[in-house]
Amino acid sequence: MQHGLRHGDYARYRSYCTARLRRLYKSLKFTHGRGKYTRRAITESTVTEVRFLHLVLYLAERAWSHAMEKRQLPDGPNARQRIYLIGKLRKAVKWADLFSRLCAAKGDSRTSLEAEAYAAYMNGNLLFEQDRNWDIALKNFISARAVYEELGKYGDLENQLLCRERVEELEPSIRYCRHKIGESNLQASDLLQIGEMEGPALDLFKAKLEAVMAEARSQQAASLTEFHWLGHKFPISNAKTRVAILKAKELEKDLHGPTADSVPAEKKLVIFDKIFTAYHEARSSIRSDLVSAGNADSVKDDLSGLDKAVSAVLGQRTIERNQLLVTIAKSKLTRCRDDKNEKVTKPEELVRLYDLLLQNTSDLSDLVCSGRDTKHEEVAFSEDCAVRNLAFRSQRCFYLAKSYSLAGKRTEAYALYCRARSLAENALQKFQSLSTTDEMMIKELKTLYNECRSNSCIEHASGILEEEKAPENLSEKVSAISLSGGDKKVEKSLLEKLDAYESAVGDANVKAPPRIEVFPPAFQSIPRNPIILDLAYNYIDFPSLENRMKKDKQGFISRLWR
Repeated sequence: MQHGLRHGDYARYRSYCTARLRRLYKSLKFTHGRGKYTRRAITESTVTEVRFLHLVLYLAERAWSHAMEKRQLPDGPNARQRIYLIGKLRKAVKWADLFSRLCAAKGDSRTSLEAEAYAAYMNGNLLFEQDRNWDIALKNFISARAVYEELGKYGDLENQLLCRERVEELEPSIRYCRHKIGESNLQASDLLQIGEMEGPALDLFKAKLEAVMAEARSQQAASLTEFHWLGHKFPISNAKTRVAILKAKELEKDLHGPTADSVPAEKKLVIFDKIFTAYHEARSSIRSDLVSAGNADSVKDDLSGLDKAVSAVLGQRTIERNQLLVTIAKSKLTRCRDDKNEKVTKPEELVRLYDLLLQNTSDLSDLVCSGRDTKHEEVAFSEDCAVRNLAFRSQRCFYLAKSYSLAGKRTEAYALYCRARSLAENALQKFQSLSTTDEMMIKELKTLYNECRSNSCIEHASGILEEEKAPENLSEKVSAISLSGGDKKVEKSLLEKLDAYESAVGDANVKAPPRIEVFPPAFQSIPRNPIILDLAYNYIDFPSLENRMKKDKQGFISRLWR
């Protein structure tokens, strides 16, 4: 689980198995020849220590992870890749069977049982992928489940939890095999509920479930001939477009259905991502049809209208997702840090989210009004977008005021709270004048209006208190000014900032007392005396001075000592 399986990264897990095998081969001195490759078989006589069993286990895991990597291709494995995938699963079954036989001969009873369950699970996976012999696959899965249930009754707590997780992961595959045999009648909702479970043992089942749902969507898409939006009907002729729109509509039921309140926020974000993917597929298919439509004006008009409608719905879902992010961020705004050290939201993050919402509503309004003949429904929709834009502006102004308040800027915060209150009041009046009202939005605006009023009063009072204490605080800070200061983190002294209009002692953000000048002063570089070179001395012929020099008188004896 620590090497990629926790996140479904089978390529990383396969590379880990390969590196582990290389280390085992080298440490056991069980290599397959230096020049020519000659495989050395692992038999009962070869297994002299437990690391030989590790070799066989990692060979099976590497083959299985390679098959699962092929299963995770973006468009699914094609015919050639599926043959390769089944071949890797066969290889995993071969190594798993060998591992089971070796553990039965060399290991204790518990290890042998667990190896048998592992081999049965691999055999079930192979038959599950081949879409045949569902009864044999069912027997393998039931056998593996029975072993894990028995092993989960003994051992330490960690081992029991692992065995129970394995039993829960095998249960959906068993139910699906019984459904294919005809022993049980599973509905599509039951299959989707099973597919929501997590675990490495469920990845093949999820791939099979996705294939089944895609086939069911293809059958239902035949009846989907029109796309309805703002009272208009747009014909859908392309089968790929129908399937993509149908998939998006099925996912939207989880967000707007009767059970939407029970869905956690994290799961809703995942559903939104899938909806965006489906609508983007539909748009790309529509635009491909537009390119190949030729000169048929009626077909082009229908496709353009369908593209506009799908883009508008995509914009609406984007706004809903960003509103969900705002709700999550608001829940963490006033939350204290718990034992998990969860990150607390800052007002600046909400300002950024409301910036996104303002951009989304502006883009959606421009898209709806971009046609030549604007219908009455489109005008009403554009007006609704404008009112929502005003509501988002008031929310953004409110959280911008909060950020200024936390920074100690009372005047700016008070002005922004008053502005947010005015915007909220204006948005409330416009919402109440519309025929179709959003009760949730009206409730939020009323709460925002009251919070702006109370916060503006708080900021006004805090500002007055700070103004009363300002002379005293200022005198204390001025008295704390020293020549050099004791804080080494101050970047510049006051004499170095004479040209900059910055508060040294009056600003609430200034915590450390300023310093006047750096003392003792730093060393400064000064110019030295020039170096003079007498270049003419070697070229001057001076007159002889021998006639002026005093001559020594020497006797006869001194001449002999020369």
